Amino acid sequence: MGVVMQKLVAGIDSSTQACKVMIHDAETGALVRSGVARHATGTEVDPLIWERALREAVRQAGGLDDVEALSIAGQQHGMVALDAKGEVIRPAILWNDTRSAPDAADLISELGNGDPEQGKRAWARRCGLVPVASFTVTKLRWMAAHEPHNMDRVRAIALPHDWLTWRFMRSAEIADLITDRSDASGTGYFNPVENRYDAGLLELAAPGASSRIILPRVVVHNEPAGMAAVGKKNIVVGPGCGDNAGAALGLAAQPGQVIVSIGTSGVVSLVAHQQVADSSGAVAGFADASGKYLPLVATLNASRVLDSFAHLLGVDYEGFSRLALSAPPGAEGLVCVPYLEGERTPNLPSATGALHGITTKNLSAANVARAAVEGMLCGIGEGLHALRRLGIDMSSVMLIGGGSRSEAVRRIAPIVLGLPVSVPEAGEYVADGAARQAAWVVEGGKEPPQWTPRLSSEFEGVYQPFIDERYHEVCSLVSSHSSQEK
Repeated sequence: MGVVMQKLVAGIDSSTQACKVMIHDAETGALVRSGVARHATGTEVDPLIWERALREAVRQAGGLDDVEALSIAGQQHGMVALDAKGEVIRPAILWNDTRSAPDAADLISELGNGDPEQGKRAWARRCGLVPVASFTVTKLRWMAAHEPHNMDRVRAIALPHDWLTWRFMRSAEIADLITDRSDASGTGYFNPVENRYDAGLLELAAPGASSRIILPRVVVHNEPAGMAAVGKKNIVVGPGCGDNAGAALGLAAQPGQVIVSIGTSGVVSLVAHQQVADSSGAVAGFADASGKYLPLVATLNASRVLDSFAHLLGVDYEGFSRLALSAPPGAEGLVCVPYLEGERTPNLPSATGALHGITTKNLSAANVARAAVEGMLCGIGEGLHALRRLGIDMSSVMLIGGGSRSEAVRRIAPIVLGLPVSVPEAGEYVADGAARQAAWVVEGGKEPPQWTPRLSSEFEGVYQPFIDERYHEVCSLVSSHSSQEK
């Protein structure tokens, strides 16, 4: 009998902090080898740093000589401005750069003919987003207003994963830039329902310049974007995706299955069959990496709430979990408002945190720890409430991110969120999703290969709505007080 050769695919995650290369068996999804290279961080970065990190991560992963296909996923929203020769004009402005917040407000008002509420509705209808400083469209407006000398040179605008894919394929022509629907949907000038760029929104962002700007061609999620020379052979290159879409694909998330990522910030998302248009701006109407949609809500306060209270109580993470789990649900009336760094959902950038309801009977380390976990989860729960208001059905929660390692978070989440909770085995979900896309592209078919992540644990609990109700009562008081102080 002949030896069956293993077919390998690679998934790449170029994030804000590092580049990760995960090489998988195309059929089973088993991880074969990997490499990680950290790089400089900030709110604006020379894209060449990402390329150098990619080369180093590939080297650490043992090279790509035996790989059949790859896809690159990346941090969303960052703006890479290129001139006619494909040279980078200025450092890329990343998603976490807030300088364009006033430009976002201007874009909303202008599309609404001076009426911000009308503007929000128009933005949500046309591209599924209401502009905030994160999105590419606001960064483009900022450059047009503040760096006209650079805007005059712009001939193409790419996202980080677009640029890296283009560089990997070694094209010299900016007309060869490609992207995918998921990443394009985070720009603020792409309609994910009609799968086309909105020239009017681009012109609003860069008046007089939009007609000369080349935007990456949008490649279908399961079709090849092209070929790249690796060593003595060519390998297939997939269209790639945005990081959140990559994670959903890597987790094999199904409609109704909410992904809750508890990292530095909190992210609530799920795969959906229908696009959402939320004029409040709480829910971003992204596309996913499988032809569906990925409504998403972001909060500012997540794992750092746990870090801060563990430090306050002088315990490590395990000790903090033990304290929280030793207290009763509701922490005997103690409520933590977790707005330690303001908040994005709801939009309260100047709000601060609070411990409310303190009495001589409930002020204990255990109750403080319990209140911190419950408050953080109630804050994350704002994302679930926002999705429910749009009529989206949810059946369960998958917890990922650093905060998901907390035993207290895992056990308390079902009783606060009101849904059964599962925790997948630790993995590089974004890179795994990119690899799964690469396998899909090279194998063909209507559905991606069946790579199902294993669950390390599952948790259920009796929903305690009084925790959420009391939390919202206290938040209303805090928000009202903050408004009066202004």
